Amino acid sequence: MLKTKEKVAYGLGDTASNFIFAIVMSFITYFYTDVFGISAAVVGTMFLVVRIIDAVTDPLMGAFADKTETRWGRYRPYLVWLAVPFALISVLAFTTPDLSPTNKVLYAYVTYILLMLAYTAINIPYSALGGVLTEDPKERVSVQSYRFVFGMIGGFIVTSLTLPLVEFFGNGDEAKGFQYTMAVMSAVGIVLFLLCFAGTKERVSPPKDQQINFHTAMRSLWQNDQWRILCVAAILLLTGMVIRGTLAIYYVKNYLDVSSVMHYLDYGFIKLFVGDSYVGLSEAEALEKMVPMLITVFLTIGMVGNIIGSFIAQHVTKRIDKVKAYVGLQFIAAIICGVSFFVAPEQVETAIFMNFIYCFFLQMATPMLWAKMADTIDYGHLKTGMRVTGLVYSTVVFFIKLGVALGGAIAAWLLAYYGYNADLTTQATETVDGILFTFTVWPAISCLIVAFVMRWYKLNDKKVEEVHQQLQAGTC
Repeated sequence: MLKTKEKVAYGLGDTASNFIFAIVMSFITYFYTDVFGISAAVVGTMFLVVRIIDAVTDPLMGAFADKTETRWGRYRPYLVWLAVPFALISVLAFTTPDLSPTNKVLYAYVTYILLMLAYTAINIPYSALGGVLTEDPKERVSVQSYRFVFGMIGGFIVTSLTLPLVEFFGNGDEAKGFQYTMAVMSAVGIVLFLLCFAGTKERVSPPKDQQINFHTAMRSLWQNDQWRILCVAAILLLTGMVIRGTLAIYYVKNYLDVSSVMHYLDYGFIKLFVGDSYVGLSEAEALEKMVPMLITVFLTIGMVGNIIGSFIAQHVTKRIDKVKAYVGLQFIAAIICGVSFFVAPEQVETAIFMNFIYCFFLQMATPMLWAKMADTIDYGHLKTGMRVTGLVYSTVVFFIKLGVALGGAIAAWLLAYYGYNADLTTQATETVDGILFTFTVWPAISCLIVAFVMRWYKLNDKKVEEVHQQLQAGTC
């Protein structure tokens, strides 16, 4: 059984990743459209173009990591080698240069591509590391629970502090604020990656006589039918999640009635927090100032749901088969999204609560998904005689990133289709209706399709135990 401190150390790696990736998930579309100054349609297309590059680099990175041999292991060294480059590129991606519109688009493409390449190079080895810390299926869920608890803590910090830090550093200049905020987040991320490296140890190795070349490894991977199912589930799930995550800011800003919660400013503890910053403002100015605060509250409370859900996952799988639990959680999340469609603009508190329970139940499923990746590695090892840990994680991560890209692209394209205009204080009715529909109904459909796809996934707890027994008996 792994020690808690090693699980914590591994989790800190995801905290580091989320200091950057959570900003990308939650804020980059807003940054590009409302701060950087390029259209939503261009942003959506860029997200998909970058995934074409990922289609090549992700599997290559996984295969390359599998062949890496150092005294620190196969995957841990990348946390040291790439922490600083990843941080520097992240700052560049959130920098707004004084360029012509065409050159701005070019700059966005180049820096976003570099950001995703750096993320690939550090996150795929990090993800694979989780599959070689232990062979115990229950411990794998526990490891992934720690990972996502700490990852969501990173997300919590990001969602609760990003906009306040942007305001603090920028003092009205959002471009400067985002750049400085990313610099702070990236610096902390470097330290956390190094702590993850120092506190973990690789224990599971491929067969000593295994000779890996890329073609053979890919052929072995394709024979793994359970891996294919996870890839399909990953892309569908992340598409829906990112559509909702991307639209969250627009949902709060344009659909919810901010004026209905202005009375909270008179509450003692909130008054203590905001001080006299609202004194002397007109009603319109106060409402405008309230929007970023409400966005922060909405996202932060959702992140609290993510943290609690991640923590509870390991306890749920001790009582319920993780495949059944995963499917059930998709149905619950779909129902919550569907009900959220009927929340009225003035029901802000209800909207916040619905987002909290959506995040709670859906995030509970995430450690189960990542634990299943390790199970498919064992299954593939038994079926083909090859253990391709890095390649499995890299390809699933690619489909996750493809889902992220599709979700971001679809969200951006739909914003453009609905007529979203960042220069307008009040959006058209059809635009607001489109934002509501996209924020609620699309993610619900995504969850339902994922639950349907998982009908073909057969690596339940009983089957995984059988696979382990056969591997230990040397029958592979």
